[in-house]
Amino acid sequence: MTTLTLDTLAWTPLGHDHGHCHHQFQLRDASLHVAAEEFVGLIGPNGSGKTSLLRCAYRFSRPEHGEVRLDHHNVWKQSSRWCAQRIAVVLQEFPDAFGLTVEEVVAMGRTPHKGLFDGDTHEDRRLATQALQSVGLQGFEDHAFATLSGGEKQRVILARALTQQPQLLILDEPTNHLDPRYQLELLQLVRQLKIGTLASIHDLNLAAAFCDRLYVIDHGRIVASGTPRQVLTVELLREVFGVEALIDTHPLHDYPRITWITRP
Repeated sequence: MTTLTLDTLAWTPLGHDHGHCHHQFQLRDASLHVAAEEFVGLIGPNGSGKTSLLRCAYRFSRPEHGEVRLDHHNVWKQSSRWCAQRIAVVLQEFPDAFGLTVEEVVAMGRTPHKGLFDGDTHEDRRLATQALQSVGLQGFEDHAFATLSGGEKQRVILARALTQQPQLLILDEPTNHLDPRYQLELLQLVRQLKIGTLASIHDLNLAAAFCDRLYVIDHGRIVASGTPRQVLTVELLREVFGVEALIDTHPLHDYPRITWITRP
């Protein structure tokens, strides 16, 4: 069963003086854990270090200190191919698809599992078709990726990730481009996949509804962790996000609901 552990990471972006320890994107002693089949949310204000931490996790930005381990293997000591066979990433920015169709973009998810000159097999095509069905885009195979809406592109990229058959899914603000229906459908789908998942989520009510556990990051440090009910308190939202809120239980489900208090 796959587990991800990020242990006491420290990271400063290139081009910045390491002496500026208060730079907003510097990670310091950031530790978190994702168990098999667990959906873990990463929340925090803009500029708190969410994307930086995810980049360390999926082997994009090498941490100065600490370790990133997938099933006890240090990912920074493995090849990029080893990581790509096990970790799928869905980012906010979309790739340049250079005239590729939806089907071709989704099929790219099989690349880490193939040799350099291997063609697509029947199994590759089956996995791609299944992934497109699961994100509600069957029938879009021949559409040019570039012509799709932001929400459709996001779902194609998730389908590509599913085609990878990953052991771990990392999502950076996966609902950013989506309208409410597809926000709910995408997060529901991710939950049902039963794949260990680490996702940065902007909307705290969505994080409360779908995540098993949450980590709160502020100024590059993990400042709280636990279930949504343990983490999403009036005090924490005031301290970390600088806003007042009412918190009660969702009328139909047993998770917290946040109502922001705006001054007239």
